[in-house]
Amino acid sequence: MAVLVMSDGELSRFDTLMRVNRGELRPTDAARLLGIQRRQIYRLLDRLRAEGAAGLVSAKRGRPSNRRYPDDFRERVVAIVREHYYDFGPTLAREYLAERHDIHLACETLRQFMIKAGLWKDREARRPRPYQPRYRRDCRGELIQIDGSKHWWFEDRGPQCTLLVYIDDATSELMHLKMVQSESTFAYMEATREYIERHGKPVAFYSDQHSVFRNSRASAARGDGMTHFGRALDALNIEIICANSPQAKGRVERANATLQDRLVKAMRLEGISSIDDANVFLDSYMARHNARFARPAFDARDLHRPLATHDDLRSIMVWREQRTVTAALTLHYNKVMFILEPTAISKALARKRVTVCEYPDGRLEIEHEGHVLPYRQFDKMRQVNQPAIVENKHLDAALLLARQMQAIMPHHRKRNNDAPARRDQTMHMFPEPEPPAKIDRRKLGGSKLKRGPRLSDEALRERGTLRFVQRT
Repeated sequence: MAVLVMSDGELSRFDTLMRVNRGELRPTDAARLLGIQRRQIYRLLDRLRAEGAAGLVSAKRGRPSNRRYPDDFRERVVAIVREHYYDFGPTLAREYLAERHDIHLACETLRQFMIKAGLWKDREARRPRPYQPRYRRDCRGELIQIDGSKHWWFEDRGPQCTLLVYIDDATSELMHLKMVQSESTFAYMEATREYIERHGKPVAFYSDQHSVFRNSRASAARGDGMTHFGRALDALNIEIICANSPQAKGRVERANATLQDRLVKAMRLEGISSIDDANVFLDSYMARHNARFARPAFDARDLHRPLATHDDLRSIMVWREQRTVTAALTLHYNKVMFILEPTAISKALARKRVTVCEYPDGRLEIEHEGHVLPYRQFDKMRQVNQPAIVENKHLDAALLLARQMQAIMPHHRKRNNDAPARRDQTMHMFPEPEPPAKIDRRKLGGSKLKRGPRLSDEALRERGTLRFVQRT
């Protein structure tokens, strides 16, 4: 028994012709239903009576189109695209094929060529991998997603900066916004302190794997391997959880996209072009945003906890590092020598460990068991190097070399690599000069400082200096 494959139109035509053949329908009405001429009805009836239903199947099915490009032409186009435009899309590749190779194709035709050759994927194949959706938390304050969004928030009216976003997972409510210069530890410390003072302590923060939240080299790190921000949250009994992918914290990522559209336009209408003005405006914007996008939680409880009596946010949100005091009551931190004042407490600290506390506002304190130690500082990067001894005949060349080096690189050195980013501090005692350019010292100086050709033994003997040359 043969199986025929017919389209919907062919099935409709077969049913109509069978009704005409049985006398149930006039040929004129059948022609009107099928949209063909009356004489075509009789041709189809003759084919149906002679061949059966197979006579109504299109004879072109399974055959190549008459307008199909030859195989050698298809191979030539694919070879050109593979060689020159392998990472181009069909639309762009079509433009260059017409411009450089005088090959004119429809965009869809070239797209089919590239898909068959494996140079392009259709929309279905390019869809992102689906992720298992995660349900919201039940209560407000149970999980707060945090992230920094670097963007041109002021458009062309101000510099590029970063918006720190705190959003509740249960309600999609913007809990806190703060505009800062960069996503740094001090910026997060200051923003988190403001958040806790307003709402209380949440159960956990949910973030990405930024170095502020997670130490990727914890096994080789000094001390307990925690970051300074993580240590501060641990002192407040707040959990920090890092997401494995951006999709896992999609709520704050989608909020960033909304803010980059709505907040930018709102600040444009208000004429805001600075970070300070933006931080004043953000409170009123959050209220309008939450009225539009926030939703009630499944559980009406608020899991934010009040601060304990011993919780001092300003002393907890601090960059802390340990240093050893020398016998001369000095210690070194970030290439600065701190000289402790000889008080009754500091005199007993020789060869002992103290804590250097650097605050987000730029203050620096040296503590030991709750006592703040007075100090004086001496920046070793500002000391003057010992002068070089130069003979009189080389003085001109030495001065030329000094001028060329000063023009390329000012006198400075680099501070410690593990020092915190201080762009968001209002003031601090560690000025950082501009990074120097690389210097090829071989191209500096005059001819007197360059080595000449090696002299032969005869030339050295004539100068009387052969006896000073050591043989190896």
